[in-house]
Amino acid sequence: MHSLDVEVLNTALAWLDAGRGVLLATVVRTWGSSPRPPGSMMALRDDGQVAGSVSGGCIEDDLIARRRAGELPAVTPALTRYGVSADEARRFGLPCGGTVEIVLEPLSAASALPELLAALQRHELVRRRLDLASGRVALLPATDGDALHFDGVLLETVHGPRLRLIVIGAGQLSRCLAQMALMLDYAVTVCDPREEYREGWDTLPGATLTRTMPDDLVVEMRPDAHTAVVALTHDPKLDDLALMEALKTPAFYVGALGSRRNNDARRRRLLEFDLDEAQIARLHGPVGLNLGGRTPPEIALAIVAEMTAVRRGAALDGPLADWQGGRSCGRVTPPG
Repeated sequence: MHSLDVEVLNTALAWLDAGRGVLLATVVRTWGSSPRPPGSMMALRDDGQVAGSVSGGCIEDDLIARRRAGELPAVTPALTRYGVSADEARRFGLPCGGTVEIVLEPLSAASALPELLAALQRHELVRRRLDLASGRVALLPATDGDALHFDGVLLETVHGPRLRLIVIGAGQLSRCLAQMALMLDYAVTVCDPREEYREGWDTLPGATLTRTMPDDLVVEMRPDAHTAVVALTHDPKLDDLALMEALKTPAFYVGALGSRRNNDARRRRLLEFDLDEAQIARLHGPVGLNLGGRTPPEIALAIVAEMTAVRRGAALDGPLADWQGGRSCGRVTPPG
């Protein structure tokens, strides 16, 4: 679950605890183009204050006006739709005839927000089932294959665990990658036991720096299908330690910086450990898409782009995946 969604739920709970009336708006279906996908959430307070988003802004403005006018549900959930006609789609910023359906749920002590947030804190994957007729909520275990489901009677949303990124190495490229990953709602842990790389990381809020040995950290963090591991030190003694453990896990992405030649040598080294060819084939090395980048921020962008493509199931067999570059191992160079 994205940290932005957790922030919406935390804000909604804080408003409830303060005695305010709160609606939770959840996008449940879209047709055509829409600014936000199903599952997007917004908390709407009784005075019109909002947290989160269900569109580019126009739908939020209308919901705020309707809330202040007392036109939105106050007891049981209801369904509302925007963009049914072409004129309405244009009015609410929904191009190409887009339509959005939103469930509006008045929150209460029975909405199970504290229990849901506690489960997310434990890194559990949870289905939240809402009965629109009664407003009753049930929290159920979920699996990785579960997705939002809405049949007009029951709304099931899937929550947790937040995306995680483990970065091996605390150099300039790692800092750029950490900054971009934080913007994409990853929980970022940077691992580097070398004392020379201690300076400066306390100025990057949200990223955790650890001096644990890379293999020990990977074992300790137990990467799951919501975790990416990227090795960026150019030092086989550190990178390979992390990779040999990460490739045994369900991590959705495992990558390593270096030229094609260096990564071919890395794969041969990894075969000497207790890894098989199928596990080693999961390694993205050279890491990143071919965006033509040369500076650390550009290379970080290429890595984040490939991580996103893999997580979203996008094809990587086009020209952007055919990176040929790479110059030296003595400085940060394009992945290749």
